[in-house]
Amino acid sequence: MNARPIRVLDFGQVMAGPLAGRLMADVGAEVIKIETPEGDSMRGRPPLRDGHSTYFGTLNAGKRSVVLDLKTEDGRRDAFALASTADVVLENFRPGVMARLGLGYEALSAVNPGLIYCAISGFGQQGEGAKRPAYAPMIHAASGLDLAQMDFVPGAERPAPTGMFYADVLAAIYAWGAVQTALLERERSGKGQMVDVALMDSLISMMIYECQEAQFPQPRKRHVYIPVRTADGFVIVVPLSGKNFAAMLEVLGSPDWGQDPRFATPAGREANWAEIMAQVERWTEACSSDECERLFMAAGVPCSRYRTVAEALADPVSVERGITGEVEDGAGTFDVPNPPFRMSLTEARVRRRIPALGEGTDEILGPLRARDGG
Repeated sequence: MNARPIRVLDFGQVMAGPLAGRLMADVGAEVIKIETPEGDSMRGRPPLRDGHSTYFGTLNAGKRSVVLDLKTEDGRRDAFALASTADVVLENFRPGVMARLGLGYEALSAVNPGLIYCAISGFGQQGEGAKRPAYAPMIHAASGLDLAQMDFVPGAERPAPTGMFYADVLAAIYAWGAVQTALLERERSGKGQMVDVALMDSLISMMIYECQEAQFPQPRKRHVYIPVRTADGFVIVVPLSGKNFAAMLEVLGSPDWGQDPRFATPAGREANWAEIMAQVERWTEACSSDECERLFMAAGVPCSRYRTVAEALADPVSVERGITGEVEDGAGTFDVPNPPFRMSLTEARVRRRIPALGEGTDEILGPLRARDGG
């Protein structure tokens, strides 16, 4: 017997909420995206083709779109009716917004006790932090991530600009995982629950060493891996073990500096890593990145050339893995990343369809309105 799919009501906007919802769709959930009459602002974000955003498509493939104006009584009534039929509600408004609309956890769980309600915010749903606006770049700064990364770069005088929104992506993944856990708990107890995910918590959790070093300062800076220049770019060489190090020296022609006693132990190599890489670079800068990668890898020395995203996507290994899947919107087809896991029983892949604004409104709301006499 086929069970009905999990129904997810996705109020998410921009990135963290929508990505959590898309991951739910990737494993077979029915995800209903609630949009304003103007639509999610990401619909207008580049890259654009014929007015259709592939950025939006990546975050919302596999969903249905329902337009509701939550500023109106009718819109709130329809949203409440939909929530009464949902297994999961996702939202990433500022804390308190949904409650003021009559769509908070307490109101919805009163009529739907099995509901899993997941709220994503910058600093959590309670306390002083809940009042603060939160965007990924400010979370990167506030969490310590940017200064930790700056400390990895010799001579850096200011933190690097932010362009990738790690906080949003991590929070989305944690939200997805927490919802799965809450659904499992509901199978056991029959009870729904509130899930509170914070971008700040998510980013802090990524900095495993840094959180410990903050409590127990070390006499020397953390060992970091260093790119070395080649004739046409850069490679990263990672000779961690004694075997790797000896193999690397063979590739380099067994140079005298390799016998330096400072490099004889793993601790010694870590403490003097920058000097080792400077010596390695004297050899690599005369070779192409491809040649460096080929020679080191053939000798069993972990090495990779630095590639563009386009090159990584086109790599035969990525293609064989199915790292991307094809989706389609009103402007045609394009590829987006698949979920980064495969399962032997559950089909985990991006669904092809990207919803047009409001395409599911009548079909999804019609039965509810008829039921309620609307």
